[in-house]
Amino acid sequence: MKKIFKIIGIILVLFIIFLAAAPFLFKGTFEKLIKENIDKNVNADVSWQAFDLSLFKDFPNAALIINDFSVVNRAPFAGDTLASGKELRINMGITQLLKGGNDAIKIDGLLLNEVLVNIKVDSLGHANYDIGVENENAVVADNEVSSEGFTFNLQRYELINSRINYLDESTQTFLMLKEVNHTGTGDFSVKQSELDTETTAFVSFKIDETEYLSENSVTLDALFQLDLENQKYTFLENEAKINELPLTFDGFVQVNETNNEIDISFKTPSSDFKNFLAVIPKEYVKNLDGVTTTGNFTVEGMLKGIVDDTYIPKMDIKVRSDNASFKYPDLPKAVQNISISADLLNTTGLLKDTYLNIGGLTFKIDDQIFKTSGSIKNLTENALINLAIQGTLDLANIERVLPIELEQDLSGIFKADVTTSFDMASVEQDQYQNIKTNGTASLSNFVYANAAFKNPIEISNAAITMSPGNIQLNDLNAKTGSTDVQGTGTIQNLIPWIMAKQDLKGRFNMKSNTFDLNDFMAAETTSSGQKVSNTNTSLADESIKIPDFLDATLDFQANKVIYDDVILEDAKGTVGIKNETANLSNVTSRIFGGNIALAGNVNTQNKVPTFAMDLDLSKIDIDESFGKLALLKYIAPVAKALDGNLNTTIKLSGELDENFTPKLATIAGSALAQILTAEVNPAQAPLLSKLGEKVSFLNLDRLSLRDVTTALSFKDGNIEVQPFAFDVNGVKITAGGTHGLDKSINYNLSMDVPAKYLGGEVNALLAKLDPSEANAMMVSLPVSIKGTITSPQVSLNTESAVKALTQKLVDKQKQDLKDKGTDILKDLIGGNTKPKDSTGSTKPDPVNTTTEVVKDIFGDLFGKKKKKDSTNGDN
Repeated sequence: MKKIFKIIGIILVLFIIFLAAAPFLFKGTFEKLIKENIDKNVNADVSWQAFDLSLFKDFPNAALIINDFSVVNRAPFAGDTLASGKELRINMGITQLLKGGNDAIKIDGLLLNEVLVNIKVDSLGHANYDIGVENENAVVADNEVSSEGFTFNLQRYELINSRINYLDESTQTFLMLKEVNHTGTGDFSVKQSELDTETTAFVSFKIDETEYLSENSVTLDALFQLDLENQKYTFLENEAKINELPLTFDGFVQVNETNNEIDISFKTPSSDFKNFLAVIPKEYVKNLDGVTTTGNFTVEGMLKGIVDDTYIPKMDIKVRSDNASFKYPDLPKAVQNISISADLLNTTGLLKDTYLNIGGLTFKIDDQIFKTSGSIKNLTENALINLAIQGTLDLANIERVLPIELEQDLSGIFKADVTTSFDMASVEQDQYQNIKTNGTASLSNFVYANAAFKNPIEISNAAITMSPGNIQLNDLNAKTGSTDVQGTGTIQNLIPWIMAKQDLKGRFNMKSNTFDLNDFMAAETTSSGQKVSNTNTSLADESIKIPDFLDATLDFQANKVIYDDVILEDAKGTVGIKNETANLSNVTSRIFGGNIALAGNVNTQNKVPTFAMDLDLSKIDIDESFGKLALLKYIAPVAKALDGNLNTTIKLSGELDENFTPKLATIAGSALAQILTAEVNPAQAPLLSKLGEKVSFLNLDRLSLRDVTTALSFKDGNIEVQPFAFDVNGVKITAGGTHGLDKSINYNLSMDVPAKYLGGEVNALLAKLDPSEANAMMVSLPVSIKGTITSPQVSLNTESAVKALTQKLVDKQKQDLKDKGTDILKDLIGGNTKPKDSTGSTKPDPVNTTTEVVKDIFGDLFGKKKKKDSTNGDN
């Protein structure tokens, strides 16, 4: 007996050693085998990060584990990822590891974890999943799905937390299965068997621009009869749910050589009206427990026919409800008199012949009845739409009958009596004359509250009248905060806009007594939950956006427009809005005691909004305008010391912050400013005060300016002021230079001042001149101003002024001497008559005396020096 246990123990030890050693023995062989099979059978680039072989995870089976794999297409879908995933696990019997030669390895289990599959069919019908390499010599025995080296006799397969995308570009069909979890258990090794499956997923389905399902929850627990020889799969026991709507299926799907054959019918297992509420996504209806209902709701239909490149199954799907109602236990109101009659039909098997017929949808809340009917035909080509809407709906009742939380509070009464008929080609091609719409619609006592605005938007009345080719906005009265708006106009494309196909196009006349832009700033919430005004930040720190759905022209007139503490009076002009850009033209207003004319644009397409403006300000008050507009303060920081009026034209562009205020550092452009008249108060500007201290003779305290003009240009946060001239108490000053956003300054002034103002050494030079000439003598005094606006540094270059004055005096003396020399020569040539005084005596002639001196000079030059007088022995 001990020997038996010993033998068993040795066998167990050997077996454990084999289990532990097998992965090292066979791993390389299997990885090589898989690579070889892929290279021979797959026309795509397949790769993985890790390959492992385990005998413990699925004992008594072996498991090949491939981690982080991908399948990338070659032409005609080169570079597209067909599939990728976290894990692929292949299960097989341990005995399969011992096979050699040409024996195929049987795979009986498959697991895919966190896989993404992207299936794509292009407009020419090429499919990216068609990556198999044709092998005419391949022969598959019995029911085994085979590839050279492997056969698939699956007993179980599983798909965990995966996603499947399907896009057919030829039909613009998109299907997405998200968070897919699916298991299948059966025996694929025999011709006929049963397959037990469980599936959960979220489904989205769209054809062209129409979305039919949007992440709807779908579950299916189904038992199928498998006929692998004929590839026919038949529903046995099953139960499906779309959201919470239960359905049962009957019928089969058969895969033929050239097409697929479908014969399926389905229906709701019960007729309770709760089935209708179950169709609505859970986030809108919440828990159905406790909901009381009356009436019925049924869905039944059939799909039957061939599926190939030309045909789809014929269909007849009916949705019915009659005299139904529902009420949630915690909500005050019920929806009553619900009637539904809708059919989705196709009688030819051609996709274009699928159509939806709505015989009627009617419901009542309180005494308000709302109903609609219509049809949509030719769904996949040029859809033909007929609709009729009639009734009254109190928008506040939406939250009183359904347990939903809207993004914003709504209230107001919507009334409509409208019929419309159109085709989608006319909508897309702007053929509005083909849209046959008649009727009226109105909205009254509407209140829209949103965190983006600090005050609710209230529409007391909005009414439109519709007729073929003409939609008229008869009346619009709205307000928010202190802002009121009244409007009329025409709308070109109301139906395309409602269908989210196009931007809203039209021309509107808007009037307002008060339009306060501060009312459209965001509301900031305090820690106590109260809303407070905040004009410095917008919602989520994002700038205000011009609506992207507007393609309209607004002619506006406002008695008063308020922005912060700036008030524009009698503002009027035109705004064209398109592509999130507002183009302003012919805008005029009264502001700062003068007038403004404005043209330009504001663009909010990008994250950072931009602007470009041409401004013409006429006779505006300097103190008020420069005190309230940061832009003007930036352009001329010393203007706050001026009290008067100016004209200016400004052309500029740049970026805006979240409150539509220009970012000064980004501004580029130019300006031309003219001071009409202004009194100067140096105490208001350190720069002028400092200058007054250095050049006290200017007497800036009594400075008045008139008709002073200068040109400016700005770029990269700096302003360059072109040289301009003005007069201060008889002193001509020319100034120019630059200043920056950082308040730095670099200005040069040139003053033409009376020389006597400089004193000191200059006065010594002036003493050599005749007093009248000294008083009239002018000199250029260079002045340099650097530092900052608040701490300027003023430097006078008197040395340069003295040097210039000295040169001027030398030049003057040379000219005087030249002039005197010319007169002497005239006397020498033409003689001279001595003037007589009043007594008749001859007076000494200064000119003659000078002549004598000159003669002496000439005598010396020619060696004819006069002899000394008699006291020295000369003649």
